[in-house]
Amino acid sequence: MPPRPLSEQFNPPFEVIEPPRPASPLVFNSPHSGCNYPIEFIAQSCLDAHSLRRSEDCYIDAIFAGVVSQGAPLVKAHVPRAYLDLNREPFELDAAMFQDKLPHYVNCTSVRVAGGLGTIPRLVCDMAEIYPGPLRFSEAEARIRTLYFPYHQVLASLLDRTLQRFGEVVLVDCHSMPSTAVASTSAHDVISRPDFVLGDRYGATCAPALTEFFFTTLSRRGYSVTRNRPYAGGHITQIHGRPAEQRHAIQIEINRALYMDEETLEVHGGYYRLVEDIEGVVRQLTSDLPSLLSMPGRRLAAE
Repeated sequence: MPPRPLSEQFNPPFEVIEPPRPASPLVFNSPHSGCNYPIEFIAQSCLDAHSLRRSEDCYIDAIFAGVVSQGAPLVKAHVPRAYLDLNREPFELDAAMFQDKLPHYVNCTSVRVAGGLGTIPRLVCDMAEIYPGPLRFSEAEARIRTLYFPYHQVLASLLDRTLQRFGEVVLVDCHSMPSTAVASTSAHDVISRPDFVLGDRYGATCAPALTEFFFTTLSRRGYSVTRNRPYAGGHITQIHGRPAEQRHAIQIEINRALYMDEETLEVHGGYYRLVEDIEGVVRQLTSDLPSLLSMPGRRLAAE
């Protein structure tokens, strides 16, 4: 039996949950929390479904779901990151993964490709190989044209509409990270990560006051927070963060140990505190945005 078309394997590949009445220039996005693993993909992989999920930003879409009731839209992917990474350039591919020669427009030399984490990943985050052998470029191209481009078109359209409505737009790109990393100098040297990492491409993608707001507000709630290390913001943050055009973007990475067991992938009691804190931070952010963005006199509710 031939494989099902991608449109049937992912139905829908992503969704936008919008409030009845937008209340602020905020837009939230969760590109890596997709957990729809088609049987065709699992059969193609040399990993089981549980192992594939180690690349996933588990539950991040649920953690930020409360933003909708506060008047902000939430874009969330259902396509899993192990299948297609939406936070990459459209054709950021590892030539060694493919049987055929890649077109000239493919970026085969990025740091992310070298690490096995291109648009079509070669590895899950714990460095396990996803595929037993090489793929055809036509398969990667089908994923990118059928799933990647429509997702980015919808996200860009939502940001444009928000900018038109409010005169500013703030994209909060929501992610999670493993609680530890192995230092490059020694496989036995394990580094613990902070609770939150804020990525603004070293100040290039949003007003400094926005990054400072998240840093200060999360710190006051007892979390450890760093900026741009080890994550400075990915492709989505980079292309949508243009503060001079009133387009701001910041990436937020949350330590998975705060809310889940990283082996079983089940949530623990910390999940509920984190959800409550995120809702509180977003509530304060919505209130403070006029001063953070120097928007005196503007209404943050839709006309």
